[in-house]
Amino acid sequence: MEYTNLKIKDWAVEDRPREKLLQKGISSLSDAELIAILIGTGTKNESAVELSKKVLKNANNNLNELGKLEIKDLMKNKGIGEAKAITILAALELGRRRKISGILEKQKITCSNDIYELFQPLLGDLSHEEFWVLLLNRSNKIIEKFKISQGGVSGTVIDVRLILKNAIEKLASSIILCHNHPSGNNMPSEADDSITNKLVEGCKLLDIKVLDHIIIADTRFYSYTDEGKL
Repeated sequence: MEYTNLKIKDWAVEDRPREKLLQKGISSLSDAELIAILIGTGTKNESAVELSKKVLKNANNNLNELGKLEIKDLMKNKGIGEAKAITILAALELGRRRKISGILEKQKITCSNDIYELFQPLLGDLSHEEFWVLLLNRSNKIIEKFKISQGGVSGTVIDVRLILKNAIEKLASSIILCHNHPSGNNMPSEADDSITNKLVEGCKLLDIKVLDHIIIADTRFYSYTDEGKL
């Protein structure tokens, strides 16, 4: 069958993910079928499902890697224009925000994995470093999270005074530090150790505790507290 930007209702039966969703539920659809629903049409010679499979293949059939792509990267796939690329990225971003919302609703931080689940959707896909701070009250409930700096691939500059200022203004009892390593290496550097120690010493003077420093590297993380360094 030749596909000339056909609508979903005109596809061959085996290429109708919407009907499959209605009959069997959304969990029955493959990643490619879900993306096909988003983009709506294929090309002259391939269905939306086939085009979606190609998009996934170019991301090593990994949704995590797909989420790291930019619009220009997606548009390298023949048949994916700007509008379709934007639609795909918008859907992936909604997924990230949904995950973050679930953690924020929980409010209370109980372990390093809670921190990882909160920040991984924000930092895991970035190609540059960002440093974030989480402010907590005496019950370890979240007061606020904020980005303190943004840098390049190998580092970012941290202003200790700015972190302490925010903690004092929000009456935080403790703070948690978090940043990412775009390289994929989750082990702390000497610079990471240095800034952690500076903040621990600075917070002691204000009776504020540094509970943890999490380093996120894609789908892995390093916890200073879990490793006995705090």
